[in-house]
Amino acid sequence: MPTPETFLEATQWMGIATLALAALATLGFVLQWGLRFRLVGAAGFSAVLTVGLFGLSFEPLLPAAVPGALPYTTVFDSGATQIVIKVPQTITATELDATLQQAAKNLFRASRLGRSGQQPTIRARTLVHKPDDASELVYVGEVQPRPGDNDNPLSVKIYNQQLAKANAAAA
Repeated sequence: MPTPETFLEATQWMGIATLALAALATLGFVLQWGLRFRLVGAAGFSAVLTVGLFGLSFEPLLPAAVPGALPYTTVFDSGATQIVIKVPQTITATELDATLQQAAKNLFRASRLGRSGQQPTIRARTLVHKPDDASELVYVGEVQPRPGDNDNPLSVKIYNQQLAKANAAAA
């Protein structure tokens, strides 16, 4: 699978090709070639491809994978600071920690909106089914980024009582 570095290298080569086509188009106009307008079109199209490849070099195309993480579903995303993911009811504390870290790597982006000073938060929840055909949302953990802390960039909180409640209901 292509990486951002691969797209950046392709951008460089496509940029060189674009400049070469632009030089040929200029030469075509100077020498009054019949295909000069086709060369302008080819140079313009290659410029569009160059910009597209450059855009793909910014963001990884593959989601991050953390060992031990379980699959999750994003059930709410405000586009700013609040994200809620659904995890299995039988999740353990170590699996929840890995899942929250994986969700943070995949969902925390610089493009998120929000006021200054607000931290984006991912909250993990599960459903506990009660005997009276009602379901209860149980929040079992959350993760927030720690700006400026390069050693430990994420703050993961696991709500052990809520996790025990969800696991007990699953048994």
